[in-house]
Amino acid sequence: MIQRLKPKSEFSRNVLTLMTGTIIAQAIPIAISPILTRIYTPEDFGLFALFIAITAIFGSMANARYELAIMLPKKDEDAINIFALGFIITSAVSLLLLVLVVIFNDYFTKLLNNSEISIWLYFAPIAVFFTGLWNILNYFNNRKKQYKDLAKATILKSIVAAVVQLSVGFLKSGATGLISGQILAQLFANTKLLSNILKDKILLSKITKLKIIALAKRYKDFPKFSMPSVILNTASLQVPVLLLSVFFGSSVVGFYSLSHRFISMPMSIIGGSIGQVFFQKSSELKNDKEALKSLTLKTYTKLFQIGLIPFSIIAVFSDYIFGFAFGKNWVIAGEYAQVLSLWILFVFISSPLSNLCSILEKQKEALYFNIFILTSRVLVILLGAIVLKDAYQTVALFGITGFIFWVIWSMYLLKLTGINISKVLIFTFLSIFISIGIFITLRSYCC
Repeated sequence: MIQRLKPKSEFSRNVLTLMTGTIIAQAIPIAISPILTRIYTPEDFGLFALFIAITAIFGSMANARYELAIMLPKKDEDAINIFALGFIITSAVSLLLLVLVVIFNDYFTKLLNNSEISIWLYFAPIAVFFTGLWNILNYFNNRKKQYKDLAKATILKSIVAAVVQLSVGFLKSGATGLISGQILAQLFANTKLLSNILKDKILLSKITKLKIIALAKRYKDFPKFSMPSVILNTASLQVPVLLLSVFFGSSVVGFYSLSHRFISMPMSIIGGSIGQVFFQKSSELKNDKEALKSLTLKTYTKLFQIGLIPFSIIAVFSDYIFGFAFGKNWVIAGEYAQVLSLWILFVFISSPLSNLCSILEKQKEALYFNIFILTSRVLVILLGAIVLKDAYQTVALFGITGFIFWVIWSMYLLKLTGINISKVLIFTFLSIFISIGIFITLRSYCC
């Protein structure tokens, strides 16, 4: 009986392996969130979100996006040299950031309008280094199909963060526990994955300066197009944190960050796992157009079906959910989650499929998309903050803008493989309309 329940395809088995580990890993922070929201204030979460925003932007460029190229060469010898290239770039970026922080700490602190971030800026280069290292380790282990180790590392990362954040939170006030937990979690997770590479002495011996230089030139489109693209994409995600901090203060940032974290985290369990395996499988099928088309459509359909009901519930009931789970002080975060839900749904759907840009070498198009979305989001947030002068309306405008752009992006990705997007659009919006309508009706009767 157990054997019958196991997935038959390699794709499904690999997704299940990663997803199982990620489910366990993400269940831990979800489980402790009601405790964290009672020992940390919205201001603490706001400071934590600001630190994450800064390190996420610099972490996204830490490898110059050469980590994406790790999956592409036929030979592991080339892959390990790309890994070495990524490590060198990550080290250089982290050192440069440290120099900038030491020289311009006061300037950055005033710019962000948050005096408490000053001391934590010195820890940002460490977090950026660990983020860059995690990225190249993740892709190399993915290439080698070390899915069990990836799952274990993800679980370890979550456990360390939870233990530190809880223990320090009970002993010391402020955001110290939240930030230190994040940094230590990255350290332990990287150590776990790094062991897989260090034990292969023969492969490590094939790292050469000439190879690194040759492969840097061979895959130069990744830093040329993918790096600006991912910086813009990450910046567009972190723009609300940075600008909300400047215009509305840490408490609003805390509400926004918890709402975004709560609705993104569960879906990243599935989306991240499917994305990793989709990248590996679609890399193999890139020369078979029909097989790639079929895989892409199946992946989109699966992601949409998985996300539709949870996000419909969030869109209608999250104000009640947040008030019950995190306390009455966090109902505002639930209201933010309602207006962000459809945007996050299409981020969940499109993110795994965005790997097609690397596989089909459409980095330039991804760059243009990220320029448009970043520009629109900055303008929308400035409009909300300066003209409307209301935090909720600003967050709502941000969510609507993100929803529109990510629907367009998801359809573009499907079209790349030759899928008829008109039929997909009709099915998608009709399903969303019916699902949300049902839950609005339920709310009118029971609430």
